[in-house]
Amino acid sequence: MTAVVGLQWGDEGKGKFVDRLAGDFRAVVRYNGGANAGHSVVVGGERFSMHLTPSGILHPGVLAVIASGVVLHPPTLIEELRELTAVGVDVSGLRVSTRAHIVMPYHLEQDALREELMRGDADSEAAIGTTKRGIGPCYADRAHRAGAVRAGDLVREDVLREKLRLACLYKNRTLAPHVENREDYRVDELLPQCLAWGVALKPYLCDTTYLLHDLLDQGAQILAEGANGALLDVDHGGYPFVTSSNSTVLGFGPGTGVSERRVTRVLGICKAYSSRVGSGPMPTELNDDTGELIRQRGREFGTTTGRPRRCGWLDLVAVRYAAMINGATEIVLTLLDVLAGFDELRVCVAYEIEGEKTDRFPPDADTISRAVPVYETLPGFTREITGSRSWADLPAEAQEYIEFVEAFVGVPVTIVSVGPDREQTIQR
Repeated sequence: MTAVVGLQWGDEGKGKFVDRLAGDFRAVVRYNGGANAGHSVVVGGERFSMHLTPSGILHPGVLAVIASGVVLHPPTLIEELRELTAVGVDVSGLRVSTRAHIVMPYHLEQDALREELMRGDADSEAAIGTTKRGIGPCYADRAHRAGAVRAGDLVREDVLREKLRLACLYKNRTLAPHVENREDYRVDELLPQCLAWGVALKPYLCDTTYLLHDLLDQGAQILAEGANGALLDVDHGGYPFVTSSNSTVLGFGPGTGVSERRVTRVLGICKAYSSRVGSGPMPTELNDDTGELIRQRGREFGTTTGRPRRCGWLDLVAVRYAAMINGATEIVLTLLDVLAGFDELRVCVAYEIEGEKTDRFPPDADTISRAVPVYETLPGFTREITGSRSWADLPAEAQEYIEFVEAFVGVPVTIVSVGPDREQTIQR
């Protein structure tokens, strides 16, 4: 098995490389996150944006598997399938785990309410900057267990009815003190909606754990697709400004039911600079003309929300940490073309925290917020490189930048992306 994971705060360009690799695999499996993540893939100049559907869906004959670790918002998935079908994409290869938990309307309300309450507290900086897609509350209900709805329940009316009864009982009582004149959630309103989702998704539902093991037993090659980025991992990112799942390879086993020991190749996707959407510390963030130029050249606006991303120089302290916890065997360096035109390029090689210098990534957001980046300056390259298709086509300064990255991180850079299209890729 091969895994593709992000080594930063997400939006590294994973979708392009899952799409590029997918044709060589029998299945592409997504194992974490929900509709808070998005992949943009450009094929032949046409851009596809998908929030739940694995990128492998664009390859006929490749199974696109949504595994048990994903939290699923049925309206989003159903609409994506409709849009893909409308442009001629065959979606019959989709498989959805019956164990995947369902994001319900009350999860979206809870998510938005929490952000509103936290932002309204002048003494608090606890607003996470969530996409308000209900992801965190759905994962919380998964841990709470009683009343949590899974995809398989959508086609079992008696089971579904009882789970909705418990959920409505709990949600109405907990939300009532915070929202004036709100209408209670009712089973007789939610049940038909959920059953309709079940009808739409029934052709794709299956036990994906056995599916994946059966494929492996047959000698099939499987590609694992991580959502979000390593620095947003709920356990190993800059807590609490993280996502609600394990977005590293460490989440693969729990998210699929297949041991992560089956993963033998890990491609860590890393931008040639840093970007982040939402709240939380980002040591190399540039709130100046340089940061804005990177944002505009890199089209740094969220696939899911459209929010402008925060941009800055490449943070190699963070990338080396992320490569370490993922066991990255290779690095894919993306969006190198965005840095064309700068006379010099800066990379962060250490932090200074309260007078102490360190090259280790801190374990929590409070400490990270006090980190002052220590930079090394490299020569820039002024020539556009979007037409480059080989290592020799790149300017010497671009080659030097890539070699500096792999030497510092200790992992070889095997692929370089110089544009969004499949073909704008250099294999070393």
